[in-house]
Amino acid sequence: MFKRMEGFSENDIDKIHNAVMEVLRDIGVAFHEPEALEIFKNHGFKVEGRTVYFSENQVMKALDTVPSEYTIFARNPENDVKVGGDNFALLPGWGAPFIIDNDGEQRNAVMEDYENFCKLVHTSKYLDMNGFLMVMPSDINPQESHLDMILANILLTDKAFMGSPQDRSKAVDSLEMVSILWGGKDKILNKPVLPSKVNPVSPLIYSEEMVGTLIEYATLGQPLEFPDLILSGTTAPITLAGTATVMMAEDLAGVVLAQLINPGTPCVIGGNTCATDMRTGGMALGGPEAIKIIHIIAQMGRFYGVPTKSGGSLTDAFFPDMQAGVESALSMFTSIAAGSHFMNQSCGILAGFNAMSFEKFLLDEEICGMVRKIVTPVEVTEESIGMDQIKRAGIGGAYITFPETFKKCRTELFMPEHATRGSYETWAVQGKKKVHTKAHESLIKRLDTYKKPDIDPSIEKELREFVAQRRAAISK
Repeated sequence: MFKRMEGFSENDIDKIHNAVMEVLRDIGVAFHEPEALEIFKNHGFKVEGRTVYFSENQVMKALDTVPSEYTIFARNPENDVKVGGDNFALLPGWGAPFIIDNDGEQRNAVMEDYENFCKLVHTSKYLDMNGFLMVMPSDINPQESHLDMILANILLTDKAFMGSPQDRSKAVDSLEMVSILWGGKDKILNKPVLPSKVNPVSPLIYSEEMVGTLIEYATLGQPLEFPDLILSGTTAPITLAGTATVMMAEDLAGVVLAQLINPGTPCVIGGNTCATDMRTGGMALGGPEAIKIIHIIAQMGRFYGVPTKSGGSLTDAFFPDMQAGVESALSMFTSIAAGSHFMNQSCGILAGFNAMSFEKFLLDEEICGMVRKIVTPVEVTEESIGMDQIKRAGIGGAYITFPETFKKCRTELFMPEHATRGSYETWAVQGKKKVHTKAHESLIKRLDTYKKPDIDPSIEKELREFVAQRRAAISK
């Protein structure tokens, strides 16, 4: 098949794999958590100080127990999410300390913003599940805010969601809260209900906080996502092949630990890897290197039999303008078309992870819908060909009045909510609205019409009591 964007050849993949194994064997990966080092030692791994060394046989044996596909369960079974194979999941942005408003002004994010993003996720036609830390609330003690965010995830949407990866104690709190939701820890043991991120520190380090988080989630068999944010030229070699080597070494080291703790724990490898802007030293999320590395991640994931993640709608822009649209659309389309399975940053991100925008969230949703439509296979049947219609219309006929057209006019073709179509005159009469203005108007309507999903009052009461108890304990 003719392809303009060539991926790795089998020989290329073998070279990257051999380089990854050499890094793991000869350099190793540092784990700043004594419990993890003991786990490695007990399984026969070479450990010197905080550095763990991996043989190829040890790595590949661990990878054999990683599921290539799995389901994340939501409290509403209609919202269960399949990950791996041909299935992919789209989630909102993550980790932004700021909000950029519709006038381009930046402000600190607050808890109300987080709750509003939960409401948007719940009402979204295109997002599969909620995330965690869409924004960092500045109006709540950071040692307690994870409690409020998890509570919002549970109460404001009945879609699946992610847990806190911030440190071990916050991971424990997250797991306790979903245990309340599901009726006990025995009900979630090895039942994926709360995925979490575990971020390596490039190059080749896992911090105490991240390893503690990994141990807690893996012990209960909860999915682990290793979203490597590695930068070509600063935290990895400047070449993409070298970057891919370091990234895969870091991710696989974490996957191995998870499998030693609890074989069969679902894992996702990949990340939001991009180049360093050599003029500023910052990230170049919107650059072509970020797009190319998406293909590399997807290919290496297929080689190892492990689902992969990539960024989604990423941009360096500070406003939902043309730059944001181009960079986000390229990133999202490439992520899905390349075969990635988990996209955390699908909606809302601006300024290279530093800000979220409500208006961009809605515009990114539209991109998600378009891309889903693009990658949906075209059905070829006698009915879809419609030879009877073609003969009825004949030469010079019109299909617009056919019953088949009326039947499918609202479902067969993609209908954008914010993109402008039609004549200039119509656009002018409607006020020459820019797309971000239309998105802002939609935002107001969407939040005004939001309805909180039902939940058992006794469960909600128990969750609120747990949050109150933990908040009191933390503030002592």
